[in-house]
Amino acid sequence: MAMMKQMMVAVLIFCIFTSQMENAESQVDCYDACSTGCVQSNTRLMQRCDGKCQIRCGPDSISKQEGNLS
Repeated sequence: MAMMKQMMVAVLIFCIFTSQMENAESQVDCYDACSTGCVQSNTRLMQRCDGKCQIRCGPDSISKQEGNLS
């Protein structure tokens, strides 16, 4: 009986853990992920890249709805 309870607790903990892993992917910020790749020594190119990220990750962005950052 004690072994059955331990097994049920283990399954419950596993289910809780896996359900939280699905939510971790949706917490990725599109703009943050995009602008991280904009680091350059040339400020003009960095600003250009940042502008592209604002367009890509803006409220009208199709890629944001699909979850595609590229």
